Amino acid sequence: MGVQQQDPAGPGARAHTLLEHLGGAGNVLSVSHCMTRLRLTLRDRGPVQHDAITALPGVLGVVEDGTSYQIVLGPAAVAPVTAAFEALLATPQNGPPAKPTKPARAVLRRIGNVFVPLIPALIGCGIVAGLSGLLVNFRILPGLTPALAAVSGGFMALIAVFVGYNTAKEFGGTPVIGGAVAAVVVFPGVAKVEAFGQAVAPGQGGVLGALGAALLAVGVERWCRGRVPGALDVLLTPAVTVLVAGLVTVYGLMYVAGEAATAIGTAATALLDYGGAAAGFVLGGLFLPLVMVGLHQALIPIHATLIEQQGATVLLPILAMAGAGQVGAAVAVYARLRRHVDVRATIRSALPAGLLGVGEPLIYGVTLPLGRPFVTACFGGAFGGGFVGLFSMLGDRVGSTAIGPSGWALFPLLRGDHGPLTTLAVYSGGLFVGYAVGFAATYWFGFTAEQLARYGGPDRAEAPDPAPGPPALTG
Repeated sequence: MGVQQQDPAGPGARAHTLLEHLGGAGNVLSVSHCMTRLRLTLRDRGPVQHDAITALPGVLGVVEDGTSYQIVLGPAAVAPVTAAFEALLATPQNGPPAKPTKPARAVLRRIGNVFVPLIPALIGCGIVAGLSGLLVNFRILPGLTPALAAVSGGFMALIAVFVGYNTAKEFGGTPVIGGAVAAVVVFPGVAKVEAFGQAVAPGQGGVLGALGAALLAVGVERWCRGRVPGALDVLLTPAVTVLVAGLVTVYGLMYVAGEAATAIGTAATALLDYGGAAAGFVLGGLFLPLVMVGLHQALIPIHATLIEQQGATVLLPILAMAGAGQVGAAVAVYARLRRHVDVRATIRSALPAGLLGVGEPLIYGVTLPLGRPFVTACFGGAFGGGFVGLFSMLGDRVGSTAIGPSGWALFPLLRGDHGPLTTLAVYSGGLFVGYAVGFAATYWFGFTAEQLARYGGPDRAEAPDPAPGPPALTG
């Protein structure tokens, strides 16, 4: 693990270098990105120069998970590098399939890929909604608040269409057909339809209904493609797909998805009302391992469902405490390993992102390579989550009006039951607990005797007999 230096090369040069180390364009089957990672599906891992990739400036870590090869670049770099990477790719060639991953994990990852592209819009609209709420609470600029409500609410009113489009794209269908079928979920005219003895409500089922409708459309489209003659395919396949998937959505899927969405909202509320601190402790403590393997994105549909139903997701502020534990652990590493110049430089560069809720640089650059600090960071997240969960059980629930950021970046999106000051106090208290426990647990229990012998004590400038360049960390 070395110092994460600024990379003087542009996105094009970085993408070209990565492609060379990955075995060339013919070895890349697909490419996408989330907020921090370049996500690749590779034909063969043999040609991949893993050590060379991890040593590149700007590469914060690599995650290998079945068919997915994920290169952590950070929030500022990942989008331009991905765009340059896609421009370099040639048409994929046929070849032996990549090593399969576990089916459940693969499905969760693909569902996450449906929602990850929506996060920037969710964040932007959530912040505008928060601003609108502040203006209403303080009775400022009353003429502007309807316009802000329209700006923030327009996307959420049509989110089903975007979910349907991305679902069809991710699972191999025609994206616009997936969007067209999912649009049925939010179309006001469905209120005139009766199913299961009651009128269908526009928006019933929300994002879950849109996801299911688009998946159904992909299945119907694939069935048609293999049976409809080529001359009629352009007419019959879209018509049959929209008709069959649309009718099933209206007369059955929206009802089922609506019941599932209601169950999710009821379960989340009951979990915090009755589980309180214990539920928060478990959720906060287990979130970092999910981030480590990239499966935290699979929770986005649950967050989106809660936002649709209740106006905010009560789970995100609790899960955000995992990042607080990570920050506390990183500060403890900085204080304890005073002779390790490389790790301290990495912490200095990655800590601002960690405070704003982007935890991957600290995970892959600091706590995970060291071993024990990753575990003690999870304890910090658990206690922070327990703190927020305790207040939720006492009636001071804290939620987020959008999905995406955490840490300090979540403050503009917070919404609670007892006004902004109480909400800010509860969330700030959770962050403080996460920082403190993550720091204390790491400082006292986060290192092996060998690590302390090599890197503990005064820094190089103060040490009378500084050690030579340290070997790789173990632990």
